[in-house]
Amino acid sequence: MAPENPTSLFPITIRRAFTVGRFFVLYGMVVSVLVSVALSFSAGPTSSTTFPFLLPIFSVLGSMGALVVFTNDRVKGVLEYLLAYGMSPRGIFGNFLATGLVLTSLILAVAVGGSLAVHLALGIPITLQLVELLAFYAIPMSYASTAFAASVGMFWTSLSSPRTGMNSPIGLVPFVGILPALGTLGLLTVLATRGVYSSNELVLVALGVVGVIALVVALLLSSTGRLLRREQLLSPL
Repeated sequence: MAPENPTSLFPITIRRAFTVGRFFVLYGMVVSVLVSVALSFSAGPTSSTTFPFLLPIFSVLGSMGALVVFTNDRVKGVLEYLLAYGMSPRGIFGNFLATGLVLTSLILAVAVGGSLAVHLALGIPITLQLVELLAFYAIPMSYASTAFAASVGMFWTSLSSPRTGMNSPIGLVPFVGILPALGTLGLLTVLATRGVYSSNELVLVALGVVGVIALVVALLLSSTGRLLRREQLLSPL
C-alpha cells in the first residue's frame, strides 16, 4: 500500500542527513566560529564587514549531508522504492532540497550567534552595517547557495554514473556551491577598490546576486519534472 503522506519522510531525511553528514555540520559550525574569533582579534571592528561574506561558504559545506544521503539512496535503490510507492521526482527533489536548507539553518544559528557573542565579549560594537550584511546578504546567500549546490548536485548525480570523487557530494559539488559566494566577494572587492559604490549600494549589489541565484534555483526546481525523469533516479548498479 502506498504511504498516505509521503512528506512524512522529511523529518526522517533530516535525521539521516544529520547523522550521515554530521562531520560537515560540525565542520561548518566550528570553523565559522573560529574564523569569527580570529577576525575579531586580528581585525577588530573591521571584522564586521568581512565575516558576513565568508559565512555562506561555511553554510554550503555544512549542508552537504543532505546530498550525501541523496547519492547513497540513489545508488542503493531507495529512490527507486520511493518512486514505486508514488512519490514524484519533484517530491524527492524537494525533500532533499528542504533538508539541505534545514542543515544550513543549524549552521547559521551557531555561526551568527557565535559571532555576535564574540563581538559582545570583546566589546566590539554591533554596527548597523553588520546587521544589514547578515540580514540582506549572508543569510539569504547562505540559503540560496545551499539550494544551488543541492539542485546542481542532485541533477549531476542523477544524470551521471557513479564515479568516486566526481559525481558524489564529497567531490566537486561543494566547490560549485561556494562559487556564488566567492564570485560575489570578488565582484564587491573589485568595485570597492575602484570606489564606485557606497555602503548602501554594497548591500544592493549583494541582494541582486542573491536574487539571480534564487531565480536559477527556482528554474531548476520548476524543470524537475521535465529534466529529471523517473528512470534517472533508478539505481545505476
